[in-house]
Amino acid sequence: MTPFRPFLTAVSLAALLAAPAMAQSPAPGPNDAPSAGMGHKMPHHAAKLTVTGQGRSSAAPDLALITLGVSTEAATAEEAMTQNSSRQKAVIDALTAEGVEARDIQTAGLSLSPKMVYDNNQPPKMVGYVAQNTVNVRVRDLDGLGAVLDRLVSTGANEISGISFAREDMAEAEDKARADAVVDARRRAELMAEAAGMRLGQIRMLSDAAIPEGPRPLMAMRAEAKADSSVPIAAGELEVSAQVTAVFDLLPAEGAPDAPNAPAE
Repeated sequence: MTPFRPFLTAVSLAALLAAPAMAQSPAPGPNDAPSAGMGHKMPHHAAKLTVTGQGRSSAAPDLALITLGVSTEAATAEEAMTQNSSRQKAVIDALTAEGVEARDIQTAGLSLSPKMVYDNNQPPKMVGYVAQNTVNVRVRDLDGLGAVLDRLVSTGANEISGISFAREDMAEAEDKARADAVVDARRRAELMAEAAGMRLGQIRMLSDAAIPEGPRPLMAMRAEAKADSSVPIAAGELEVSAQVTAVFDLLPAEGAPDAPNAPAE
């Protein structure tokens, strides 16, 4: 048994020398995070802030849209239509004389119906016919709109069912409304971020939300009737709206303990 003792002694000495090194480098557990010395860095995920901005703009109209018509009654259908056609032609001639172009006059409806009289306890009785002819008209000279309406009534137009105002090109007003909506979105985002003790980062998404309604007249209209016009007209202004949605990064405030050392935006 004596020859084996040196070998056992050498093995025991090697195990004793290796024990301190193993104790200094324990194996990582399944829940242990990687150390900074291993070259790994925990990613920083910025919160997101979504805001909606509103913008409005106004512009003066340069068009008047009128719906007018002629209604006639006669004992027979033929007579009612003949009278109606004659008076409607006079109305259209008057429009042309006032400078309204043919492209701005469009027939909107033509009808012929019996005229009935209803007496108490009596069956309905037909006493004639009613012919109606309606046209849509665009008047581009707003300064002369009152005079046009006055002449139409005196010529034979006995039905004016609607008048509205528009602008042929609203692109400039729409662009301004969109720009104002973007500014409003950033203002709201900065206000909310400051209130939350945070700061805004980069903008991640910006979209233009469609608004179905078109230009509409402002409630406060200007009374600008011409002295030579017997029909006072107030054209007012047209208002357009725009809406945008923006998404920003929401970051810790400068100097906060968990604020990332990111490059300046």
